[in-house]
Amino acid sequence: MIPSTREQYNRDFTQEKYQALVDDIANSFDHRPPFRIAETPIFLDRELRNHLVQACEDITDVIVQPNFRDLSASALLAGQVVPNETPHTTFLQMDFGLCKAADGTIMPQLIEAQGFPSLYFFQEAVAERYRKHFGISDEFVHRFGGLDAAGYREKLREIIVGDHDPENVIILEVEPEKQVTAIDFFVAKKWIGIEAVCVSSVIKEGRKLYYMKDGRKIHIERIFNRVIFDELILRDDLPREFYLTDDVDVEWVGHPNWFFRISKHTLPLIDSPYSPKAFLLSELTEYPHDLHNYVLKPLYSFAGKGVIININRFDLEAIKDPENYILQRKVEYAPVVPTPDVPAKAEVRMMMLWERGAERPYLVNNLVRLSKGEMVGVRYNKGKVWVGGSVGFFRP
Repeated sequence: MIPSTREQYNRDFTQEKYQALVDDIANSFDHRPPFRIAETPIFLDRELRNHLVQACEDITDVIVQPNFRDLSASALLAGQVVPNETPHTTFLQMDFGLCKAADGTIMPQLIEAQGFPSLYFFQEAVAERYRKHFGISDEFVHRFGGLDAAGYREKLREIIVGDHDPENVIILEVEPEKQVTAIDFFVAKKWIGIEAVCVSSVIKEGRKLYYMKDGRKIHIERIFNRVIFDELILRDDLPREFYLTDDVDVEWVGHPNWFFRISKHTLPLIDSPYSPKAFLLSELTEYPHDLHNYVLKPLYSFAGKGVIININRFDLEAIKDPENYILQRKVEYAPVVPTPDVPAKAEVRMMMLWERGAERPYLVNNLVRLSKGEMVGVRYNKGKVWVGGSVGFFRP
């Protein structure tokens, strides 16, 4: 981290500046996010930036293997396979906890990889507001690959909309207006002109899909998918004409199958100093002797649901479907971000894009979550300040 920059930021911080940032987001996009925006970004030096970039390369090496689709085939559950799968994911994100190595240096450790888009628009918007309201120096950047603000927005437009009319491209979600991350949809609409549509509102006629807008029936040619199967499966109350498993004439931007293929299911395949050891529970012939150093994670869950932090062999023996769980070595987040009361822990999400036909994805942005609780998440940080969603600024 960069102590001098942190000290200066903390000295100059005022609640008025922070409130102006939060209000600016709400006023700019006609939506106030229900999640907590942190009071501060984090400032990362070149060494830590290079570690994060190398960690992404190590994990990407696994995902670009020619046989990765075979290796990940068992991640696709019966009844949830979506037709017309793309050759690779469009969006790739990797979450790293910032931890301290034995020599005291800060090292990223992989928490999870996911082939799914989240907050590519909002992260750019909130980074701009941190820079505006807190005077972040131009010597710090939050994007990668030399992208400026205009280039970043244009890249998202190219990949999501392409040569289609934005009216024929939708964000697909379950009741999008009720989603915690709905701010991302509001920013996307303002920047690239696409609508967020509930899966229950999609009209199916033969192999074609439509949605209603201003009393007109609009043909859907492309879907920017934000539906998470775990949530959709629980919504039997939603009347639907269209099911994701239907074979229809539509292009997927972020094909749903990659949500499963690149997920916790991927972790046991990775061998990197930046990735703690992980095992498919069903493949273990004996349990590690130091189980207290491991965490149990269900393969098919989202936002930390079902994770058991403190486990014993009785917990494991009680699992009726071990093929649906992984055992992963615990990651101990270090309190590396000084704040006015106690230091905060940080998790950095590295955000990548993978253009159709390209050999590899590339980094474009990042997301940070600050926490002072046992885990990163809202329920572990209630009543705390200088926690929540943020962004990392790097020395290029």
